[in-house]
Amino acid sequence: MDTMTKLEVLAGAAKYDVSCSSSGVSRGNQGGIGNAKSFGICHAWSSDGRCISLLKTLLSNDCVYNCRYCINRRSNDIRRASFSARELADLTIQFYRRNYIEGLFLSAAVEVSPDYTMEKIIQVLTLLRKKYSFQGYIHVKAIPGADPALIQQAGLLADRMSVNIEQPTEQSLRRLAPQKKLTVLHSSMQQLKEQIRAHAEESRRFRYAPRFVPAGQSTQMIVGATSDSDLIILQATQSLYQRFNMKRVYFSAYVPVNEDSDLPAPATAPPLLREHRLYQSDWLLRFYHYKAEEILDPVHAYLDAELDPKTAWAIRHLDLFPVEINRASYEELLRIPGIGPKSALRIISQRRLAAVSVEEVKKLGVVFKRAQYFMTCKGVYAGRRPLDPATIRRIMAPGPAAVQPTLF
Repeated sequence: MDTMTKLEVLAGAAKYDVSCSSSGVSRGNQGGIGNAKSFGICHAWSSDGRCISLLKTLLSNDCVYNCRYCINRRSNDIRRASFSARELADLTIQFYRRNYIEGLFLSAAVEVSPDYTMEKIIQVLTLLRKKYSFQGYIHVKAIPGADPALIQQAGLLADRMSVNIEQPTEQSLRRLAPQKKLTVLHSSMQQLKEQIRAHAEESRRFRYAPRFVPAGQSTQMIVGATSDSDLIILQATQSLYQRFNMKRVYFSAYVPVNEDSDLPAPATAPPLLREHRLYQSDWLLRFYHYKAEEILDPVHAYLDAELDPKTAWAIRHLDLFPVEINRASYEELLRIPGIGPKSALRIISQRRLAAVSVEEVKKLGVVFKRAQYFMTCKGVYAGRRPLDPATIRRIMAPGPAAVQPTLF
């Protein structure tokens, strides 16, 4: 199999991995080629609005594991391919020089063993960084179960690393990927966290200290392959942020690729709306100071398909509203639908000069058509008149009421 045929096979197999985004790293060019300064990856956007691309591929799809949800599982009869380290490094540089890409997203099936696979990944990174002096963005997968020394060696060469957790609970992971263990995944995440922190501390003391995964670590969770509720998924997400200082937790709507009694039927559509609502909830966890147990609870264990999570929460807690924006704290302003971190800061800045009126609110970046039902300005209700939860919902979600998603 020639190199381009391998790329066709392995790039196609990598499309199910979504755990990549703009890096936030500034790897300056010191005489080599490539530049990761302010660059994003995988059709993300840089700080100045440019779309950035990368080569996203597997190193191999010849996997020793037999995870039920994975197209590359051992029992599937598919085309198998593997790059050599030099083959992939040369391909990456050729694509960069042709201006096709500005970085690399490298994942891999577990070929032979975790240590073997991790050593092969390190060979690719070493060739790119040392032989070709490539300073572009590189995101690689840490292979759970590999020797910690190998993961450390890869982290000194990569900008970001990720360990995909795949499922939110040990029970779900055991059901669909019996060869994987949550404790092993968590152990690799903990190693990355500790070494990132240690190298960050060292870099504050020594100017030329080596950098270790400067863009942090991320992970991915598959949504819809099991019957886990959105509440369970968000609680697992919250725990990952708190325990391992994750930069991002990504959600991937499960695309049925295998026939299995424990999986949705092949004709089942991926739950894309559910994935979208989970990303909105993730934003609330990271930037709006919400807890998973606030967004959802055992009675409301699934996200509303008709309303965004913040609005759905506000309607369920209408007793906390309306909020007077001229007296509310920053945290209270963030709870108002239609007000984000930037508009909340603008309101606080503006009211230092004078009380904010309804007309002024509209000029401060507030989405007034949502916020009007949940706030007062100078004691005056922003909407036409106070409304009950059912009426607000009918106005903001005119379609049929959301129902609990059907599980396979």
